Amino acid sequence: MLEHIVPKQFLSFYHLSLAYISAVFYRHPSRALLVIGVTGTKGKSSTTEMLNAILEEAGYRTAVLNSIRIKTGAKSEPNLMRMTMPGRFFIQRFLFNAVRSGCTVAILEMTSQGAAQYRHRFIDLDALIFTNLAPEHIESHGSYEEYADAKFEIGRELVRSTKRPRIMVANADDKQSARYIALPVEDALPFSLSGCAPWLSDDTGGHFNFDGLDISLQLPGEFSLKNALAAATAAQALGIQSTVIMRALGKIRTIPGRAEAIEAGQNFTVVVDYAHTPDSLEALYSAYGKRRKICVLGATGGGRDTWKRKVMGGIADASCEKVILTNEDPYDENPRMIVDEVASGMKRKPEIIMDRREAIRRALTLAGAGDAVLITGKGTDPCICGANGAQIPWSDAVVAREELKTMSEAKDV
Repeated sequence: MLEHIVPKQFLSFYHLSLAYISAVFYRHPSRALLVIGVTGTKGKSSTTEMLNAILEEAGYRTAVLNSIRIKTGAKSEPNLMRMTMPGRFFIQRFLFNAVRSGCTVAILEMTSQGAAQYRHRFIDLDALIFTNLAPEHIESHGSYEEYADAKFEIGRELVRSTKRPRIMVANADDKQSARYIALPVEDALPFSLSGCAPWLSDDTGGHFNFDGLDISLQLPGEFSLKNALAAATAAQALGIQSTVIMRALGKIRTIPGRAEAIEAGQNFTVVVDYAHTPDSLEALYSAYGKRRKICVLGATGGGRDTWKRKVMGGIADASCEKVILTNEDPYDENPRMIVDEVASGMKRKPEIIMDRREAIRRALTLAGAGDAVLITGKGTDPCICGANGAQIPWSDAVVAREELKTMSEAKDV
């Protein structure tokens, strides 16, 4: 890794130079688009998708780059790179292609790790949404404070933007929001679900009050309402009518890999979700609080955020009727040792099935009418990452559907 052999100041110059050269090479395409960034620990992908739905409903031709997909106008393909913010040339080329394809808006999911390598630089933002901040990537950044500072650099990029007006939308329920709201931009807009009463959420959807309208969602959990409110606040600031916002959000049935319901005619709920932090795992489990939950849990990827493992095991132990621990992305770590660390945070002895397909199959066979099988950690990730760079093609959603189909066919025999 360059970080281990090159002095930090030279590495920073290298990354910044690449960002500048790529922007110049593609003739600063962000200046020809309405560009909206979304950052935070949780909810970034969902918020970008919700905002895209609103903008499309309003008649805009959009481009989207997030961890789920890469979309330019009518063309959309899965993001198979396992990188939310790919290289600087990739991002600038994406924006260039958006302009060339007749798009007028680009929505970018933006990360702290991308910002640490200056992948956010020389992107002229019109607006930025901050969803929340929770401990993540601590080992790669060095500390929670450095992680928060890396994330905040994206806010500084909004300040540097040549666009006017610049819009900052931030979740007022998060402690970090104050520094985002204090940025010297033309419009700083806090949002809070507590200010949208009456609101309600459960495992089938929810609703909240926005600008005097009752906005309904068909997505589960309080976290979905917060993401929708972030998108709605930004959209309104961009001049989109509240009725259009309400109509667009009401049409969304699912977001791939984000509390994604897998339907195959079964009499129980199956959900695939990206939850990979303690906060996001607890939020997902809480959304299905009234159900008997059977939970398939891996852990954070090998070699990173090891502190999460025991914590996430404890959350699963307290929230789920049955926990099945399995392999996720071990990289060069021993996968069984990772799982054992997760288990060390649990009071009850979990079932351990290292083969992820078998773990999912086992969970499905244990489910009865009205239960919820919650498969977390991978979301839309296209592979399982193993030792020496090995990548095994994978999809939790596809595997769950295949196993449900096999169970259904067995019953029919």
